[in-house]
Parts: sequence; structure tokens; C-alpha cells
Amino acid sequence: MKKPINMLDLRAEFALFGEQVKSAVHRVLESQQFIGGPDIAELERQVAAKLGIAEAVAVSNGTDALLCALMALGVGAGDEVIVPTFTFFATAGCVHRLGAKPVFVDIDPATFCLDPARVRAALTPRTKGIIPVHLYGQCAAMSDLLTIAREHRLFVLEDAAQAIGARFNGEVAGGMGELGCLSFYPTKNLGGFGEGGMILTRDTALAARCRQLRNHGQSQQYLHEFVGGNFRLDTLKAAILLVKLPHWEKFTRQRQESAALYDALLKGAPVRTPAVAPGNTHVYHQYTIDCDRRDELMTFLKERDIGTAVYYPVPLHRQPCFAHLQCRTEDFPVAEAASRRVLSLPVHPMLTEEEIRRVAGAIHEFFGSRAR
Repeated sequence: MKKPINMLDLRAEFALFGEQVKSAVHRVLESQQFIGGPDIAELERQVAAKLGIAEAVAVSNGTDALLCALMALGVGAGDEVIVPTFTFFATAGCVHRLGAKPVFVDIDPATFCLDPARVRAALTPRTKGIIPVHLYGQCAAMSDLLTIAREHRLFVLEDAAQAIGARFNGEVAGGMGELGCLSFYPTKNLGGFGEGGMILTRDTALAARCRQLRNHGQSQQYLHEFVGGNFRLDTLKAAILLVKLPHWEKFTRQRQESAALYDALLKGAPVRTPAVAPGNTHVYHQYTIDCDRRDELMTFLKERDIGTAVYYPVPLHRQPCFAHLQCRTEDFPVAEAASRRVLSLPVHPMLTEEEIRRVAGAIHEFFGSRAR
């Protein structure tokens, strides 16, 4: 019986550095510094250095990173913020939580990221900012989006939850707008053992405001200059991320090598493999194909113990909680098609060449195609 091929293999990852993790956890337990311990600042320092960013602010998770960043940018009631309709819920949910209106925009059919032309068409006098999501591991069309933002004096908040280390024309994801956000959810390219997130910026004043916001707006203990939240990352999670961080770049290269092998093996199959836009360095948080008969293929692969996933089956404009926005489905043809056609294949760093060949072979078998 063949071993199942899962979307993730965190157990195999843990086998690589499990003893280091146990040692780090024991060290924190002995220190009793569970909140605000030195590992927090060290994680911020190391991530900022690796990405070439001036400031990194560790927070409780990727959603809180977005929420804290939006608060730092002054988003509130009456504001509109442009977001892609084809992304994880948090991107729009955080805008709504602050009393602002998420304005959904359709995506580019090649990259599944924000379509700049549609962004421009969605601008109104109330537009305050744009949140490009660097979906699946590659950057949105940042040159065009930054140009639009400059012309209309809008902020750009990069949702780089899926794209740590990705680059656009040499610039790192999360470092091109006013602020950028990362997630350290266990499934991410740099995943922790629990929740975690980070805000990136080159603006020291914005970084200071985010640090204050993450701890209830305190300037000093029990003195609150404004209302913030509890967005703190705990020391245990930071300590574990510090163990995993040295492996992150190697794991990224392994994802890229696996993606290149998939690209080669899937030639001849009636699927569209991930398109990498000019100037982009893709880090393959997901390896997502576009194909007919998506659900049938998913079932076929499951029967052969091959895991897959759909990111995302329901675009945000069709989420029940946003029904009051009265979005029209026909305004989002690309996202609607993508929600029916995309399928993510295993691309985690523990994947073997034999497993990739098995996945590609099963796809050819399903379609009755032959590898070129």
C-alpha cells in the first residue's frame, strides 16, 4: 500500500528540529517570561534582517496583523478599502470590523491577484487604501497598484500572509507599501506551532504606533494614549519560530524545485500550471492549477490517497456576512471562474520527487493525457 501524499507533513518537519524545539520551550518555561520575553525582539530582529526591512512587529496572528495595521493607518467608519474578492476572509473582515467598507475587486486571471485596471475603476472619494494580497506565494502587480495609490494619496497595506520572501522586481513582499503583514499559521511557509503574525514597515513612526496598538495603546504601563488591542505574540511561539527560521530559506527553495518539477511533468495535461508574472519571485505557498472538472479530479486524487485543497471555493462578494453590500456576481467573472476551477496540489518541503511524479501521473491518468 502506497503512503498517502498529504497537503502538509508537519510531523516530518518536526523530526528535523524537534529536539531544538523542546530545548527552546524548556528554556522559556525555566525563564517564566511567557509574555514579552527576549525571544520576541530577537524574532523581530532576525526576520527584519532576513527580509531587508527596517522594522518588524510581532503580533498574535496574521488576522491581528491586518487589524493592527489598519488601525495604525487610521481606517474607520466612512472609509472604503479596496480588497480582492478572491482571498482568505480576514483581508476583508478586518476592514469591516473597523466600521469601514471593504470594496471587492476582481482578479487577474493569470496570477489570481488584484487586477489594477479594476482597482482604478473601483475608486471613489471615500477610498482610503488598497490591500493587495500576494496570493499563493507571488506578489500582485505592485508597480501599477503603487502608481494608483500615489496618484490618489492612498495607503497600500500588503497582505503577504502567503508570501514571506517573495519578491517583485527585487523588492520583498511586505516592504513596498506603507505596511505589510505576515502570518505564521502552521501551514504557512514559515509556520509556527500555533498562531502568530508580524507587521513589516520601513516607517519607524508607524512601527512604533503598531507596537503601542498591540498592547492596548499603552505608552507606559497603565497609561493608554488610545484604544488598541491585545495583539501580543507570546514568548513560547516566538522561541519556536526562532528554531524554524534558519530552515525557512531552504524550505522555500525546496518548494520552488518541486514547483519546477510539477511544471515539467504536467506538460501535455489539460491544466494551467501557475503563471509567474514578469519580475516576480514565487515562493509557492500553494501550487495551484486551473482546470476543467476540478471537483471530479479532486475526488479521483483522493481515491488514490493524494491530498488536494481548494483556495477559495466561495469568493468574498458571495459571503453571507457581506450580503448587505449587494454585490453583483456578474461583476466578478474571473473570481467566479477561479472558484470553480482552481486546485492546489501538495508542495510542502518534505515532498519527494517520487511523490510529485505520482501526483502528476495521476492527473495525466484522469485526463487521459500523456506527459511530453
